[in-house]
Amino acid sequence: MVAGQAPSWAQSARLTSDPQFKVLNPWAEADLMPPRGISPRLGTLAGKKIGLFANFKRASRPILASVEKRLKAMYPDSETILFDSRGANVIESETTNREKFSAWAKGIDAAILAVGD
Repeated sequence: MVAGQAPSWAQSARLTSDPQFKVLNPWAEADLMPPRGISPRLGTLAGKKIGLFANFKRASRPILASVEKRLKAMYPDSETILFDSRGANVIESETTNREKFSAWAKGIDAAILAVGD
């Protein structure tokens, strides 16, 4: 191989045409209706109340403890508020904790969910 020259395998690869890809949507047909009720993306997390939602799985709380530590390092003036969901495979707003969950959701600017699988 000569210095500055591509190896022979690279030269032969160039002789073939560029690969062609067809990108498919895994969701099949898209719903053309624009999303509604979605809050706009926050510009920063500085000074915000960030809700941490831990589901019932064992690793979710340690994951969120790490996330919280990193958030505090990046945004020291932010506040984190944990909601600990202990019900397995339930929609929290349909449990006996619905009032507590609703108050938590209304009191935060952003939410981070951890699934502890």
